Amino acid sequence: MQLEDLIDFCLTLPSAETSMPFDEHTLVFKLGGKVFCLCSLNNFISINIKHPSEELVELTEKYQAVLPGYHMNKKHWVTIMVNQDVSDKKLYRLIHQSYELVFSKLNKKTQNEITG
Repeated sequence: MQLEDLIDFCLTLPSAETSMPFDEHTLVFKLGGKVFCLCSLNNFISINIKHPSEELVELTEKYQAVLPGYHMNKKHWVTIMVNQDVSDKKLYRLIHQSYELVFSKLNKKTQNEITG
């Protein structure tokens, strides 16, 4: 996966937006003001995404490229090294799952606005 692939994919998700709230090097993808994915623009070697806490141990044991979330709450976030043992197809599914987790936590009004 290349950075452009990540950007293109994330922006196909309904109402996904980008921002750079931390610095000029960290690209953040949000839904309803909540982060679902972030990465470095300078050194695109990994992404951080939300993941169901009950599945974190299984995911980190299955893939060497999946680590506890770097600089994030390790109960809810993972860091995935790109272009390693997690296929792009699986990575897209995990990003979409992160998006869905954030969507499920939004209030009903915001969810309805997103789904139209």
